[in-house]
Formats: sequence, structure tokens, C-alpha cells
Amino acid sequence: MTSDTRTMRERMLAGDLYVADDPDLEEASYVARERMAAYNSTPDRDKETKRAQLVELLGEVGEDTVIRSPLYVDYGSHITIGTGTFANYGLVALDVAPITIGDDVQIGPNVQLLTPTHPVEPQPRREKWESAEPITIGDKV
Repeated sequence: MTSDTRTMRERMLAGDLYVADDPDLEEASYVARERMAAYNSTPDRDKETKRAQLVELLGEVGEDTVIRSPLYVDYGSHITIGTGTFANYGLVALDVAPITIGDDVQIGPNVQLLTPTHPVEPQPRREKWESAEPITIGDKV
């Protein structure tokens, strides 16, 4: 597994095995958690700040999209959300692989979108290898 010259992020996004505690991935996760904490602690009535924070945290966010706090992500940058989408409290979107949510989607409270998977074989699990599968939710779901 060490002969692959791709970065762990490239491997991760391709759905191939990667090691989650890679220093570059850990740093990206720290940045996301700081942005996520800021978003989650900003009052909902401060709509301009919340919107700016959401745009900074996520890869893409359409107009008139509302994600109620708290929101939990791994990286945020691998999440694309369309226009007019609403997610109620407690969305967990673990974006090890890309998560794409279409336009006019309604997401209930405490929904979990989980892209990470783990090998079932003992040796790769001990070596902390993981992989992921992307999630796509179409428009008007």
C-alpha cells in the first residue's frame, strides 16, 4: 500500500484506502472543526454571519439554503448543497468522500450522512486504513 504516490486526501476522495490520522488530513479536520464551532455558536438571527460561515465551511452552498445548528462535518469542503435546501437541527455529514445534496431538499432533524467505511479484515483495520463512498441526494427529495 505504500507504493501509491497519491496524497492521503487524493486516495480518500477517490474512495481508496487511506489513513485518517495523516497529518494533512488532521489539519484540514482541525480547520473544519474551528469553522463548525463558529457556525454552531452564532445566533440564528445573525443570518448574514451564519450564511458567510456556512459558505466558508462547506464546498458550495446554494442561495436560500438553511442549515440549522448544530451541524457536524469531518471536513466540510467536500459537501455541495443546492439552492433552497433546508436541514433541521443536528445534521451530521461526514464528508470523507463527496456529499452532494440537490436543490429544494428537505432534511429532518438528526439525519446522518456517513461516507466513511472500514475494512472488515483485521490487518488493515489494525493499520488504521479506511475508505469511503460518496453520497448523492437529488433535487426535491
